[in-house]
Amino acid sequence: MDRDQIMRQYQLWVEKATDDIDVVNELKNIATDQDKIEDAFYRDLAFGTGGLRGVIGAGTNRMNIHTVAKASQGLANYVIQHFTEKNRRIAVSYDSRIKSDVFAKVSSGVFAANGIEVYIYSELMPTPCLSYAVRTLSCSAGIMITASHNPAKYNGYKVYGADGCQITTEAATDILAEIEKLDIFDDVKTSDFEAGLENGFIHYIKEEVYTAFVEEIKKQSPLSKEDEAAIDKNVAIVYSPLNGTGLKPVTRTLTECGYTNITVVAEQEQPDGNFPTCPFPNPEMKEAMSLGVEYAKKCNADLILATDPDCDRVGIAVKDEKGIRESAGEYALLSGNETGMLLLDYICSQRIKNGTMPEDPVMIKTIVTIDMGTRIAEHYGLRTIDVLTGFKFIGEQIGFLEAKGKEESYVFGFEESYGYLSGSYVRDKDAVDGAFLICEMFAYYKTQGISLLDKLEELYKTYGYCLNTLHFYEFEGVAGFGKMQEIMKSFRKGLTHIGPKKVIQCLDYAEGLDGLPKSDVLKFMLEDNCSVVVRPSGTEPKLKTYISVSAESMEKAEETEKQIVEELAQYFK
Repeated sequence: MDRDQIMRQYQLWVEKATDDIDVVNELKNIATDQDKIEDAFYRDLAFGTGGLRGVIGAGTNRMNIHTVAKASQGLANYVIQHFTEKNRRIAVSYDSRIKSDVFAKVSSGVFAANGIEVYIYSELMPTPCLSYAVRTLSCSAGIMITASHNPAKYNGYKVYGADGCQITTEAATDILAEIEKLDIFDDVKTSDFEAGLENGFIHYIKEEVYTAFVEEIKKQSPLSKEDEAAIDKNVAIVYSPLNGTGLKPVTRTLTECGYTNITVVAEQEQPDGNFPTCPFPNPEMKEAMSLGVEYAKKCNADLILATDPDCDRVGIAVKDEKGIRESAGEYALLSGNETGMLLLDYICSQRIKNGTMPEDPVMIKTIVTIDMGTRIAEHYGLRTIDVLTGFKFIGEQIGFLEAKGKEESYVFGFEESYGYLSGSYVRDKDAVDGAFLICEMFAYYKTQGISLLDKLEELYKTYGYCLNTLHFYEFEGVAGFGKMQEIMKSFRKGLTHIGPKKVIQCLDYAEGLDGLPKSDVLKFMLEDNCSVVVRPSGTEPKLKTYISVSAESMEKAEETEKQIVEELAQYFK
């Protein structure tokens, strides 16, 4: 879009975008700032398998009531085309972010105006609760208003299919085609939320649906009744919802299962989209866990849990009594890969012990998730399915198993970005389930005098040491978008070495590999069982690199990883 087109769009919004005073004021404030106008209007906010995600504000490249309403109209058109009138139902949930409740009600009003029944939670609820509601209420689609773990200035709009999974490529393409047909002001049907409640097009989801979700999680324990009765559930736990949706479901589940020694981080307890004490509310980051660590030291807790704002990711830290990683008595943060491997080993070992392992058991992980997971799965007789980055592809595979009558074959799925799921009751990662299983696993081992760090060291001795790290590089605005495309082109020209390791093979998923959908992902297979994956984020202006290093020891792996990072950094300058 050239500058004249951008200015015409801006003027159109000044005239017609009058329903939200925040949008009106921002349009006035940027009137003399060409760069800000250009960044707000140079493109439409991208819609894909991750739905929408962007900075909250005025413009076509922003999250606001107009871009959200347009996306909702496109989804409504898609539902009307693909479902009979009696089956047109959409579930809605939202998190604690700025304007999440507003966007949820605007979307509900659009759906109702199109004759589609809406089922919305009466208060903010986690993403897995949305996936559960879609399936339980036989909805044709669902939306979750969230930007997951992004900073406070972001919000987003995730779309789910009738199977409870985030939409994959084909559905996203069809919905985008409907969205692109629309004029953002003239073609969107709207209606009042409160009127929808009164006329029966909009319904609040009943409490029993939420209760049934919690009951499904409680069924995920792989322990025998005897082993569960024997473990000490009075372990001291610190929990932070990071000002998001996790407080009620996580504490309810743990309390009902007997874990009552729980201290909640007060500053991060209540929903707050400004995230005042955790600017990056991401349990992958040490800064987001720091308050929890302070609390743990004060109350001598054994385990720290933190869930992200929409409660689909959970991060943990454990007291390092023996000084395996930190100074003795300090707290060590575990990576998503490490927690996933521990859960996989725990679940499999218990199911083998108790005779509950299904026939043809399956573990599903993403291509950027640690390869050691495959080796653990093989040890217990599980078949591994590798999928593209994004838990929606794990959910999709569960659906394929269900279609074959083999839903029970699914044992566990995880991704390196702190997402876990042990059952098929939902089709997205679930941090409530993750938190419950982590606490149970921790208590089970602690009762035997074994720490999670002890168990992790045991896994490394059994399967070999492997270090996996994630690095990202930000590219904001028009220039940044073009720069990311150029960097991917330069990588596709080929590399002979990355750091000290020779490139053996380059896997380009742009044309589809191993039956997977086409995706802008490159995976460089390096010598000595090392690899590097490079991909643009689907929801943020970032390029991500996933580095996997196998080595004789942690020290050697860290040195090799450092050299690889230093070389890759040259491409991102």
